[in-house]
Amino acid sequence: MRTLIKDLKEKLDQEVTICGWVDIRRDHGKLVFADLRDRSGKAQLIISPKEVQAYEEAKEIRPEWVIQVTGLVGKRPDANINPDLLNGNLEIQVKEIKVLNKAQTPPFEVSSDGYEVGEEHRLGYRYIDLRRERLQENILFRHQVIKLVRSFLSDRNFIEIETPILTKSTPEGARDYVVPSRTNPGKFYALPQSPQQYKQLLMVAGFEKYFQIARCFRDEDTRGDRQPEFTQVDMELSFVDQEEVMKLNEELLIEIVKKLAPGKKIMGTPFPRFTYKDIMEKYGTDRPDLRRDKNDPNELAFAWIIDFPFFEKEDDGGWTFTHNPFSLPKAEHVELLKKGEKVEEILTTQYDIVLNGFEIGGGSTRAHNPEIVSKVLEIMGYNKEQIETNFGHILNALSYGAPPHGGIAWGFDRLMAILRNEPNIREVIAFPKTGEGKDPMMDSPSQITRDQLKELYLKVLDKKG
Repeated sequence: MRTLIKDLKEKLDQEVTICGWVDIRRDHGKLVFADLRDRSGKAQLIISPKEVQAYEEAKEIRPEWVIQVTGLVGKRPDANINPDLLNGNLEIQVKEIKVLNKAQTPPFEVSSDGYEVGEEHRLGYRYIDLRRERLQENILFRHQVIKLVRSFLSDRNFIEIETPILTKSTPEGARDYVVPSRTNPGKFYALPQSPQQYKQLLMVAGFEKYFQIARCFRDEDTRGDRQPEFTQVDMELSFVDQEEVMKLNEELLIEIVKKLAPGKKIMGTPFPRFTYKDIMEKYGTDRPDLRRDKNDPNELAFAWIIDFPFFEKEDDGGWTFTHNPFSLPKAEHVELLKKGEKVEEILTTQYDIVLNGFEIGGGSTRAHNPEIVSKVLEIMGYNKEQIETNFGHILNALSYGAPPHGGIAWGFDRLMAILRNEPNIREVIAFPKTGEGKDPMMDSPSQITRDQLKELYLKVLDKKG
């Protein structure tokens, strides 16, 4: 039976079988030394000529070969003990080596942190790049945070519910990724920019507390903290106000840091709060870096930004929303919105959570009355027919007894990058796209065949149209 390398300390003076990848091989005259790596750690192997089969195999093995080793767990000589390493006081006297699979010479070393390797080259061989200890730890940390989030919210009576990936394109944010429907020629699905409408529909349905680790898609220019597809921690609650949602999320963020990133120091709890007006006047940005020492990645300066303007002017002179059209205005501004007066003065119940210069989440209490949503869309310039075509489903749902509700969505990848001290979110995603939105490993996006295009009633035009 296989033993995980992390458990070797419990097998002293016992014979074990371990499996993994050859990390390093060193030939020291008669003795061959090697380090074997599995997901849980590394172990030092010593192969003596006395073990003929193992010794002959050891002379052939190379880095990244996959092997199975049987041997005796013993203590290293005192002079060779490394207290800073897992199993730094142990070694395995190898009796048998079985080669499970050979490997080509890797395109780059995986023993380093990898920053010195070109990103496109790394992503072209991501399955090898992910063998790095740094990236393995990033993905494991991500798993641990998701596990904690699920437990924290489930203990508070939230229900995890999946929402559709194929949905409807509506003009409410960034550009959609669209998917042609073969069975409905000329019609298209859209991939969700967020589960915004579905989670509100779940509140109408009476679930009261929903959450989801949601995949989201936006066809926008990429940068260090953006990807074409990304992950949100998404939640929605019924019969709550702004204060309750913010308090819950603050508790969850503190719990994550305390339990999973104890080396980080939060600069003050409860998190400070700033109005949009005050923060813009003081810092010129609505996502300020409030750390005392901007060079200290272990300082975590969380803050809430509240009282956002509901609308902002577009280049053509019309109005657009600053966050989403389903927010509720502040109570004292509801009448202004209903009358369509002093639009520039209307504030919304939007709240953003920022951390070290990044927005890591945003939400609001929602307009659960269809008349308010309709009025928001009218101010933005939509006529009644456009409102019905694009938003009729959600307005209709709100007319069937929608409870007061509110929620938030975290940019999960951004939070992970900050907590792991990474320069961009690609370092905390298993299979990210490049900064240009490409996947060099799968060679996507790619062309499809003429038959596929014909099946979908599509034609590809050149750039000239």
